[in-house]
Amino acid sequence: MSSLASIIADPALHDYLAILKGARNGLVYGVKVRFPHALIMAILFGRGDWSTRLRTIFKATKTHALNLAKFVTLYKTLMLLQKKANGGKERSIDTFAAGLIGGYVVFGERSAINEQIVLYVCSRVVASFIPRASSPYAMSSTATSSVRPVPPDSKYFSVFAAVCWGAVMWLYQHKGETIQPGMFNSMTYLYRDSDHWNNLKTLLWHNK
Repeated sequence: MSSLASIIADPALHDYLAILKGARNGLVYGVKVRFPHALIMAILFGRGDWSTRLRTIFKATKTHALNLAKFVTLYKTLMLLQKKANGGKERSIDTFAAGLIGGYVVFGERSAINEQIVLYVCSRVVASFIPRASSPYAMSSTATSSVRPVPPDSKYFSVFAAVCWGAVMWLYQHKGETIQPGMFNSMTYLYRDSDHWNNLKTLLWHNK
């Protein structure tokens, strides 16, 4: 047991063990994020009996979790290789190169899960260009960092929100085939299904 503890605490092995823990954290986070989402979607929009829905939930959760674990593993491995190739120094371009390769290898194949993850990442990249406010987010983290996220300036965010919602509602009405399927189903439920009912039951209790 003491030998295992010494291995874990060995600074020479830190970067390699960090890859292992990164894979673990990617797996756990993927389960935490995808399982409740898949469960709610199965309840609201699922088809077939519950055994079919449960298989769908399990498959979506497994795919999301494994893909995140694979990406973190590949990203941290590539970062370590670049660092060693550059004499132990990390360059600014290293993060982009590792993310680029990892994104292509892990998320490059189009699937419903990958598309949702990539669109989520894309939205965060686009939102990062909104001018920032003066005060940072109040947040706690186990990681120590001198950098704290700063929220968007409220004035610019209002404009950003308006443009996003105006654009997505126009797309839904006139170019619905271009919207991601999960969002399209949600919007159909909210904006089209709510226009139809046959009796009090389908007005207030059941959608159809």
